[in-house]
Amino acid sequence: MAETSATTGTGEPASRPRKSSWKYIGPGIVVAATGVGAGDLVATLIAGSKFGYTLMWAAVIGCVVKISLAEAAGRWHLATGRTLFDGWRSLGPWTTVYFAIYVVIWGFIYGATAMSSSALPVVALFPDGPGLKFWAIVTGLIGLAFVWFNRYAVFEKVMTVLIGIMFVVVVYVAARVVPDVGASFAGLLPVLPDGSLLYTLGLIGGVGGTITMAAYGYWVNAKGWSNSSWMKVMRLDNRVAYITTGVFVVAMLIVGAELLHASQVALTSGDRGLVDLGAVLEDRFGAGTAKLFLVGFFATSFSSLIGVWHGVSLMFADFVERFRAPAAPAAPAVSEAQAGPAVTERQQRSLPFRAYLLWLTFPPMTLLWLDEPFGLVIAYGVLGAFFMPFLALTLIWLLNSPRTPSEWRNGWVSNGMLALAGLLFVVLCVQQVRELPW
Repeated sequence: MAETSATTGTGEPASRPRKSSWKYIGPGIVVAATGVGAGDLVATLIAGSKFGYTLMWAAVIGCVVKISLAEAAGRWHLATGRTLFDGWRSLGPWTTVYFAIYVVIWGFIYGATAMSSSALPVVALFPDGPGLKFWAIVTGLIGLAFVWFNRYAVFEKVMTVLIGIMFVVVVYVAARVVPDVGASFAGLLPVLPDGSLLYTLGLIGGVGGTITMAAYGYWVNAKGWSNSSWMKVMRLDNRVAYITTGVFVVAMLIVGAELLHASQVALTSGDRGLVDLGAVLEDRFGAGTAKLFLVGFFATSFSSLIGVWHGVSLMFADFVERFRAPAAPAAPAVSEAQAGPAVTERQQRSLPFRAYLLWLTFPPMTLLWLDEPFGLVIAYGVLGAFFMPFLALTLIWLLNSPRTPSEWRNGWVSNGMLALAGLLFVVLCVQQVRELPW
């Protein structure tokens, strides 16, 4: 049931701005836990192993860019009472066509990737047990059951626990390798060593930058934040999310710089690189530290799995609902009572939500036995590369148009940061497409 114009679901006046408070923090923790996957940590480790502390400044800039991008997505939801896909649809049918193809192909391949990534640390922890395929299927089924039978409040609590484990483990490992504080601060000075451009762009744009940034607004609504009175709360929540992400990136750069750079240890690219790091940690600090790191590796991978299972399924449910409904007018009438949370609660029980959950879980299991088909890899790479530029540039469009109430449209800082994000992601998109196995 939607809230009345007088009160919210908490019984407070809907129009009164909430004070930003730590007690409200939640969706940001979810987006941080989901956005940082095992592959991101490996990429950061490799950057640290190749260039030491030199690219620390890129991690900081990346944090600021993604704060701006996620803030824009959350601001759209709260200021307009419309979902992000509703906004995309108002830009023309091309957005619907792109998203429909993207979400189907991306979900199919990502499902297999997420299950394999979650299984890797389990296999490393229990080498005498079942193999990778068995644990991949088990983690996928656990993720399916968890999201299917729980609502947002429980989901958020579990994600908070997982990100707590990630945070403690990553910071502990960084402390164990004894960071060079002077070199860390020196790394805040923007410098581009030879051969570092792609690693720099990857640090700025890659870590924590996925479709889950678009899901942030849906989690904001699921939390119960439904209108502009929650804007200050959302902005604090979002900053916490990406500052946390920034700590992960800095900690992994330190590990790469101190543990791998000096000894010239090379990691396997992709998620398996973290298994390699576990072996290096065991040699250096003993089995206890290595096992603790593998537990953190599992928390990182499994939080991404259930985060995508929940957040992207919400986006798909909204996509189906909006696709079936008549297109909304370009400039909506915004009231104090906006039904975002009620819509999100209904969508979590809807057939499209659960159908996409099943799509993420069962069809991708076939890829655990088969090499990924060549054409599918190309399509996945191209569509995935285009998503972040698509998100940044469409947010600029939406938040500078009459679709957004004038007081919540972009200022020059927001436009500058989103334009920077858009340019960065376009460059990364071109590079990702060039690197595909054509």
